[in-house]
Amino acid sequence: MKKIFLTIIVVLFFGVYSCSEEFTENPRLNVQDLETFFLEEENVESAIIGIYDLMQFNYGRDWHSAFLVKLLPGDDANAAGGNSEDQGQLQNIDDYANVSSSNVSIASVWDLYYRTISLSNLVIENIKDSNLSNKDNALAEAKFMRAWSYMELTTMFGDVPLRLTVPTSAEEFGIAKSSRADIYAQIQLDLTDAIASLPEKGALANNFRVSKGAAQALMGKVLVFQEKYSEAIPYFQSVISNTAHDLETNPADVWSVNNEFGIESLFEIGYVSTTSRDWGNLAWGGRNESNLHIQLMGPRGDGIFDLTGTGLINGWGFNLPTSKLVSAFETAGDVDRKAATLMTEAELIAAGGAVDASAASGGVIWDYEGAIRIKYATNPDDSSEDGVKELNYSTNFRLFRYAEVLLLAAEAYNKAGQDAAAITELNKVRNRAGLADIDAATSGDALFEAIVNEKFLELAHEGQRFWDLVRWGKASTELAGTGYSSTNDLFPIPITEIDKNSELTIADQNPGY
Repeated sequence: MKKIFLTIIVVLFFGVYSCSEEFTENPRLNVQDLETFFLEEENVESAIIGIYDLMQFNYGRDWHSAFLVKLLPGDDANAAGGNSEDQGQLQNIDDYANVSSSNVSIASVWDLYYRTISLSNLVIENIKDSNLSNKDNALAEAKFMRAWSYMELTTMFGDVPLRLTVPTSAEEFGIAKSSRADIYAQIQLDLTDAIASLPEKGALANNFRVSKGAAQALMGKVLVFQEKYSEAIPYFQSVISNTAHDLETNPADVWSVNNEFGIESLFEIGYVSTTSRDWGNLAWGGRNESNLHIQLMGPRGDGIFDLTGTGLINGWGFNLPTSKLVSAFETAGDVDRKAATLMTEAELIAAGGAVDASAASGGVIWDYEGAIRIKYATNPDDSSEDGVKELNYSTNFRLFRYAEVLLLAAEAYNKAGQDAAAITELNKVRNRAGLADIDAATSGDALFEAIVNEKFLELAHEGQRFWDLVRWGKASTELAGTGYSSTNDLFPIPITEIDKNSELTIADQNPGY
């Protein structure tokens, strides 16, 4: 059954997001004043749906999405596209070159996380002392979303302003950076509250909403990122022992439209194919409700990739697999998971397709290293007959899933000296991929390296790889020869934030920018 995803826009939030020159204005466009708006349960619900809508926008905003910005610094994907100048701001992120504080994609991600935080703050401030029957649930969802946004921000930018209230004047908008330790502390406070009030996955009112398990899993991840491994383990155990969470049977099942919001999903962004987008009504830079990224990332047409025999249709050529990723799958003998992630040129030709580099400029396909991407593929069955098929994909982004929880748990157990437990969780992921158990004698650093490699294969093209390499201290080795330097461990704080935030100066910029 096709999903239905609510996409109510709560217009009152537009006056309170980061970096807006009109942040002190609260436009009244067919809504009540703030003083009375949050007195009604229906309005609180609309505001919560608005937070989910902002998440959808941030992860799916054409060329400026959090999905691409998080993914491209890793060694599992190349920016690709038409040529080295195609969406230059993304090419720069991918190549670690000329990444500046004016990069529009990085600035968009920053702004949209802070918009999400601002709307979350607005909800929290206005209902925390109320007697509404949906107060506890709404507070829990708002705090989860605030925690998620701050986790993403501190991972990508380090020390950032910690906004927990809605500014009512220009003077209140100015706020200094807080340390990453303080950001983590606030995330943990928010997640503690969220865990206490969110329902279990099986009791959710709507399948797109976050559950107690999602908050527990995120808490464990936050603790692992702080190297608090023993503290993280009980949270992972709570998720793993809950039968509402499990792996899909086969790797390909994870990405099927029929398994969206499924048993493996912890946090997922929903899209629909019912808006009948075409070239006349496509909202470039805005909300389309369909997932335009599927088209952006499909193998390029123009006679370059003939997809005959694959069941796929052509796209615009961004996000191609690296040869390093291909080699890692082949070295591991990882057939099933590889097939759900990418297709080599030889496999494409064997299926009846072809690759014609002569059709590309200069006879070279930009950033192509011998494979096309299958994960988040351009499957025409995931679109609609109405409008232009390429502009109406309903494919969801799986932002956080059970397989990642198992691998985080394996890491935590290994670092806490509990290698037998680490092997148990690691083998669950390996077995689902069709691989045999790891040698039971594997331990210590060797086991950790096995977990690192498994995560490379399992989470390829999901935006986690680079940030793991940084926190593990492996970036300089794994990314040697790519142009990477330690400056790239963090993105620059957008110059728009420094210009408009009276408590920030150029001296507060991240090192190297």
